[in-house]
Parts: sequence; C-alpha cells; structure tokens
Amino acid sequence: MTDAIAVLNAGSSSIKFSLFAQAGKDLDLVVRGQAEAIHTAPRFAAKSANGETLSTHTWDEGTRLGHEGALEHIVSFLRDKVHGMSLKSVGHRVVHGGMKHALPVRVDRALLADLEQLVTLAPLHQPHNLAPIRLLLERRPELPQVACFDTAFHRAQPELAQMFALPKELHDAGVRRYGFHGLSYEYIASVLPQHDPAAARGRSVVLHLGNGASMCALSAGRSVASSMGFTAVDGLPMGTRSGALDPGVILFLLDQRGMDARAIEDLIYNKSGLLGVSGVSSDMRTLLGSDEPRARLAVDLYIYRIGRELGSLAAALGGLDALVFTGGIGENSAEIRERVCRNAAWLGVVLDKAANQAGGPRISTAASKTAAWVLPTNEELMIARHTRRALG
Repeated sequence: MTDAIAVLNAGSSSIKFSLFAQAGKDLDLVVRGQAEAIHTAPRFAAKSANGETLSTHTWDEGTRLGHEGALEHIVSFLRDKVHGMSLKSVGHRVVHGGMKHALPVRVDRALLADLEQLVTLAPLHQPHNLAPIRLLLERRPELPQVACFDTAFHRAQPELAQMFALPKELHDAGVRRYGFHGLSYEYIASVLPQHDPAAARGRSVVLHLGNGASMCALSAGRSVASSMGFTAVDGLPMGTRSGALDPGVILFLLDQRGMDARAIEDLIYNKSGLLGVSGVSSDMRTLLGSDEPRARLAVDLYIYRIGRELGSLAAALGGLDALVFTGGIGENSAEIRERVCRNAAWLGVVLDKAANQAGGPRISTAASKTAAWVLPTNEELMIARHTRRALG
C-alpha cells in the first residue's frame, strides 16, 4: 500500500479535495474533485490527475447534504474507488491563523478552540474551514490532521507593514494587517526560481486574481507587504467583496442608514465588489462578455484598483523586477492581463501580445525591463507538503 495525504479545502457550500501519493521525496496527485452546492442541489465529481472523470453523483434538488454528508461521501469515494492507497493524514486550508500561528500545525481540540475564536475575522471562510476538521476529530481521532494557514506566509512581514495607525494596545491585541492567500503566494515563490531566478532573488509582485483577489510584494521570495489586511475583505474589489473602504463609510451606514453590524457585513462581503458595481454578475467572464455599461464600469474599477495597489507595492519594494499573474482570473483572462500590463508600462513592463494570448508562461518581451509571467498556483500541493513536513 502507498501512503497518501488528503487535502481538504472547505467553503460555505463546497468541499474541494485532493489525494497525493507519497513517492519518496515526491508527492504525486492521484485524484481531485469536489462536492458543491451541498445545501441546495448537491453534486459530486472526481477526476484523476490526467483529467479523466472517475465518479459523479447528484442529489435531488432541495437536499441538504451539508458538510457532514459531503465529507462522508468524499471519504467513501476515496475508500471504495481509490485502490492501493493508505490514508495517513489530512491537510486543511484554514484562512486565518491569527497572531499565534506562523507555521502549519497538527490539530487537536485546543487548537480547534483557538481557531474558532477567529471566526469573526474571516466569517466567509473560517467556520467552513473548521467544519471538516471538527467532524474528523470526532469520527477519526486517530487520523492526524494538519491546519495550514493562509495568513502564515505573511507573518514574517516587517512590523511596520503589519501596523495600523491605532493605539498600540490594539496592535498588541491583534488588530493588525495579516494578509491572506498566503498558501498561493508561497507556492509561487517556490516555483518562480525555475522561471526567473533573478526576479526570485529580487523584487516581484504576485497578483492572485480570482473570486477572492489580492496582491503581494515579495522580496527574495518573502512577503513584505500585501493588499489584504485585518480581514479578507480589504484591498482589491473582488467577486462580491468591496475591497478597501474608508472606515467613515461604515460609520455613515450605521448612523445615517440605520444598518447594524450584520447588515453591513452582508453588504461588504456578499453584495459589493464586481457584483455590486455591475448589478450583473460577480463572475469576470460574464462581465467581460456583457454589453451592459455597468459591467464595463466594474471591470474598469477592478483594473484601476490593481494599478493603484501595484504602485503601492512597488514603492514598498523600492522597485520591481517581475509581475506574476495567478488565480482563476490571472491565469485565464488574457484581457485582464493585457490591461494591467499596459497600465504598468511606467514600471518597465512591455507586453508580448502573442505570448499573452497563448497564456505564457512569460508574457513580456525579451527587452522588457520588468518581466511578466503567468504561473498557475497549486495551494493543494503546498498544503500536502506542509502536512508531510509537520508530521515529520
């Protein structure tokens, strides 16, 4: 039997999973899939590493499978359909690790209690990330689990980069800039040397553009500044999240609109961003294909805010050697990449249009002072690596 590591990434309405075989020093993807729409019309799909469909299943409309039922189906699939594998551990993506956790850590009940205290800092993610951890602790307490944090990669940032201009007692209590998407940035930092050794040793800005979006400044592969802050709603406009917002807007909504904290939370997390501006969709593909003026406005604002953040992060680095696009939008939208690179000409980026249309990996010309790359991220592999390392 081959030892295997499972990776789980649980969201509000889905659980994504991967299974990696431990082959000596290597980790080889065996299968990946997801259970989605788990509260309304659940459906399951799993594919092999080469994309072959291994299993699909759907439930009746209105079925509330939930995280518990979805996890049971995933475990059953892995047990019955994936032969020759012995599951030795499970790694989990956990969005927020707070001040305590700068490294992946083995899960126990005390850790779970600590992480539950951070739910208010990541209400869209943390409760759902923790759900399968809790279930496995109850049902498979002998199975080692490792929590891998999206904030951990940024904990090495200089203290100044983590500070808000608030009384120091609040900073010491944990009101600080944490940054997110750290597992993605860490993976990109690990593969950039294979493509651009000079940039990997120097100054790069990575753009993780997806339904959730952020940017990170890397100096010699280490995070020095990020567009996200105390929560994952800060920084760039996202699918449904507002991004950076003057705190005075929150006070206005409280005082003048009579909104309470929960209504404001719903507004800035679920009804803003691309969806709120466009009134059409939170999906960038839909907006790029739409003739609605507000759809174009949402895209324009998205590009504008990326440009603003890029200037800020380049200043934090004292210059720039490379841009790296990743995430669902960053990897797949040639139009978004072209517009971002065109606006970054002042930083020395010269786009190779043909290479960009082909998807890269290098999308800047040979003469470009600042290189531009498209590198697919792989958070699941990063989690599997961390899980193996954390368990020795």
